[in-house]
Amino acid sequence: MTKRGTLAKAVERFERASKKTRGESDLYRAAVECLAKIPHFHWTGIYLLRGDMLELDNFIGRPTEHVKIPVGKGICGSAVSRNANVIVEDVARESNYLACSIETRSEIVVLIRDGDEVVGEIDVDSDEPGAFDGEDERALESVAGIIVQRLREMRNGPGRKGKEGQTVPVRR
Repeated sequence: MTKRGTLAKAVERFERASKKTRGESDLYRAAVECLAKIPHFHWTGIYLLRGDMLELDNFIGRPTEHVKIPVGKGICGSAVSRNANVIVEDVARESNYLACSIETRSEIVVLIRDGDEVVGEIDVDSDEPGAFDGEDERALESVAGIIVQRLREMRNGPGRKGKEGQTVPVRR
């Protein structure tokens, strides 16, 4: 199967699994479980933004001491402060990289956004240099979109609308 096919299958698997989840942590767990099956994803985690701190909610991979990361610190914190996804081809070349594992060679961080508000991020490490590209980013953006949609449903009920027909936003 091609890389694109593998990524698409993981997104589809998560979309189905997300409908069976019963709470936020269960949803995040389903996301990392589906993503961890992708061959070049060696560590997969979801950090939630709480104030000016990213807090690790769920992950699959080697243990990490980085369960709380200040906004602006490391690749994860920098993604939030820049309000942009980040792909790092070689973490050894990054001065602000927070090493979780000496085996990690590349990283991708995709923000989870509710409209313009960052509510968290999907962080994936690979032991392969240059493992991530735009296809990975688009797949993770799809997963992030499913997460936000499902969180809205959990908090507001399916299809519930706010003022002027707007979907009620996700609030932490």
